[in-house]
Amino acid sequence: MSRRHKDIDIRPIDESEIRDWGRALFTGFLRPPVVSDNDAADLATHVVPSRTLAAFDDAGLRTGEASPIVATFRSFDQELTAVGGTPVPADAITNVSVTATHRRRGLLTRMMAQDLRAAKERGDVVATLIAAEYPIYGRYGFGAAAHTAEWTVDVPRSGLDRRRPAVDDGGRIDLVDGADVRKLGPELHERLRRAQHGVVTRNDRWWQLSTGAIHRDSHTWTEPNYAVRRSPTGEIDGLAVYTCDDHWGDDKRPLNTAQVTSLITTDPAAERALWHYLCSIDWVTTVKSGHRAPDDLLPHLLPDPRAARLTSYADWLWVRILDVVRALEARAYDGSGALVLEVVDEAGLAGGRYLLEAGPDGAACTPTDREPHLTLSVAELATLWLGDESAVRLAALGRVREQQEGAARVADALLRTSRRPWCPDVF
Repeated sequence: MSRRHKDIDIRPIDESEIRDWGRALFTGFLRPPVVSDNDAADLATHVVPSRTLAAFDDAGLRTGEASPIVATFRSFDQELTAVGGTPVPADAITNVSVTATHRRRGLLTRMMAQDLRAAKERGDVVATLIAAEYPIYGRYGFGAAAHTAEWTVDVPRSGLDRRRPAVDDGGRIDLVDGADVRKLGPELHERLRRAQHGVVTRNDRWWQLSTGAIHRDSHTWTEPNYAVRRSPTGEIDGLAVYTCDDHWGDDKRPLNTAQVTSLITTDPAAERALWHYLCSIDWVTTVKSGHRAPDDLLPHLLPDPRAARLTSYADWLWVRILDVVRALEARAYDGSGALVLEVVDEAGLAGGRYLLEAGPDGAACTPTDREPHLTLSVAELATLWLGDESAVRLAALGRVREQQEGAARVADALLRTSRRPWCPDVF
């Protein structure tokens, strides 16, 4: 090991080191490097030391100084919904940072390798993360598997008539508080994740944080508005969380913005009703959608779709496949066919040659010695697995290699989905 590495130890932290780990995390995320007692108590409730890595620079020990933490990494249990609604166990990676003084020393590579090996041994099918920067994670076998889009709606231009509901299907919208959301939201989200591929689990702490039951000193909390949609039968089929600012023009015209932080539904009628509600709030002239699926219905729920301007489009959920067989067998397929995939994985976790035989009734994936139809990296397989990317497009980009003519079109017929995957959460 080179001199630059030999004094840096990477290992799981113990409980006594959580506060120091938090200070290093805050530093890496450009927050004030102060961990309050409240922050330390909060970290202790959800940081699992055995799955929380730190890089310790031990050079200071020679002079009696405390060993500083110079990189952080954490993972936790998660489920990710595959195409068709089956959840697969995932290793969710978060809180990744390397202090600016210790960049380009291979610390992230070492932490990632240690975590992915443990996830593979644990039986996780995939690893997941939300990438702050695009170029980092492809080299570890992650592929951008789901994207996000944000729209800004010019309400006066939208064509909605504020004087009466755009559609009346017998449902209703009620305003509730955070305590109500903690009771009603989890079941609604469970129904969503059984239907929408790309959705990940939300634990009880997620609901506590998102409704203000847990406060963190390192984050500013603003109490939002909560609107639930009840179907004609009384079932909760939608939830919108939003805030409004207070902005008026010089001529006393309202110029207020409603910022949506979350909107989930299990029915298109509920989605339409909630967006129409948000665009009918008095004084609100702009609605910002927050993170939505790239093929979201929003623009075309408005009489004038041009009133919804696309203001952001980017990669969002990154996936790293750890078990090719279980990943491909877990998802659903609308078409039928067979495909031999040569999967290249430099880390040695999921590479190999696999025969996929799939159809509407299920799929079988087995190691094979047949000649491959397609050769691709494990990262590119991840971009195809959730149905968002086209193998034909990847072949044109040189990221997938056809070994047999027409194989990319066969892959698209099997793997692409009619609706794009969506992950509504950041973690």
